[in-house]
Amino acid sequence: MSRLIGNGRLGREAHDETSNLSHTELAPLDVNGDPRRHADSDRNIQSGYNGSTTPDREELPSAPTKPHRYPFESQSEDIFPEGGLRAWLVVLGSFSGMLASFGLMNTVGTFQAYLSTHQLVNESPSAVGWIFGIYVFLAFGCGLQIGPIFDRKGPRWLVVGGTVCLVVSMIGVSQSTRFWHFILTFSILGGVGTSLIFTPAVGAIAHFFSRRRGAATGLAATGGSFGGIIFPLALQALFPKVGFAWSVRILALIFLILLIIANLLIRTRLPPKVGSNVWPDFRIFGDVTFALTTAGVFFIEWGLFVPLSFISSYALANGVDEAFSYQLLAVLNASSVFGRVVPGYVADRLGRFNTMIMAVALCLISTLGIWLNIGGNIAGLCAFAVLFGFGSGSNISLTPVCVGQLCDPEVFGRWYGTMYTIVSIGCLTGIPIAGEILARNEGDFWGLIVFTGLSYAAGLMCFTTARILKVGWKLTAVY
Repeated sequence: MSRLIGNGRLGREAHDETSNLSHTELAPLDVNGDPRRHADSDRNIQSGYNGSTTPDREELPSAPTKPHRYPFESQSEDIFPEGGLRAWLVVLGSFSGMLASFGLMNTVGTFQAYLSTHQLVNESPSAVGWIFGIYVFLAFGCGLQIGPIFDRKGPRWLVVGGTVCLVVSMIGVSQSTRFWHFILTFSILGGVGTSLIFTPAVGAIAHFFSRRRGAATGLAATGGSFGGIIFPLALQALFPKVGFAWSVRILALIFLILLIIANLLIRTRLPPKVGSNVWPDFRIFGDVTFALTTAGVFFIEWGLFVPLSFISSYALANGVDEAFSYQLLAVLNASSVFGRVVPGYVADRLGRFNTMIMAVALCLISTLGIWLNIGGNIAGLCAFAVLFGFGSGSNISLTPVCVGQLCDPEVFGRWYGTMYTIVSIGCLTGIPIAGEILARNEGDFWGLIVFTGLSYAAGLMCFTTARILKVGWKLTAVY
């Protein structure tokens, strides 16, 4: 009898161990798609833990692991759909949201040129620059709080709030006539609305893509480029026909339609990070690579919005006709469409930081090598617009991909928002500094162009240093 009892006990224990192993190996995901339970199970297997307080008789073999495409990916690829109807609908929703939000951001040059010669003709270039500097500052700086809220609560109410803010902003701009009117409507309301939309639009993609994240994010980011093509040309055609007020109201209606689509399609997949809260955490700057990446993006954004804001004014000041001066911004944004898509695919194969370094180098060369010396030459202006547009387009689309490479997707919003809290200071001051340099040089643009070039040179140094810290000087390393 004792022998039978003993054999029964041993049989039950062996059955428990076998069941535990089979369950772990055959169920890589929990019902919510959370990879953390799978990771915990792997660790339990490797340590021989079977859920009881007594040690196992012999250590169980660890489950086989899949090889990773990149050394920086800490989670197996099967936890991300990497496609499918739901994932691509999220990309479509993000595209629609960025078509409105980043489209407005890429149209600031048209507003700057028009307001400087109409409603705010008596204001200095530096003063007018503050309108758009504050707008960009809030568009990125509000991510400090919006990012963690996105991680904890999801995108729904953030995108709803952004829709209300952006549409009401454009209606207010249509009625504005004085400097402080534009600060309230365009800068503050428009900036907050843009941040409420684009932060969830970028963050949601990270929940569905890992290996193909660069391509998916780049595809969604082309929405901003298409907006930068469509809206300046539309406003240029509408201003003389229906006036400033109705032109901007039509823009508000277009935004409303686009943002309804964004509200319907932008969704997340992964559950909130356990123990997460809605407050930012500056301790993440203890990661040196992340700190250098943040500094690099700061300097890039410091210079990025100077050409976007002043390219039309530059052309007008150098004798180019008004129609082509406005169209030049559309040419730049058309080139940035390819600059957001192509580098995304390249980054997934050659490395995200590698591709960002090449794109920043292209912006630096086109700024100091072409823009500094072209004057009113039409061919030179087109060449600069095409090259800078291509390079700067990837600045926008690759930044969230580089951040996503440094953190888990469940905390992407916190990392991205915290980064842009610092970066937004550069966005706030870049355009006014450029305007002040322009005023000090009595309308000569050379100082403004050199400022842009030096900003890109500093950004290039930061990204290169971050890459060296991770993979050394090996040029063929994918990172």
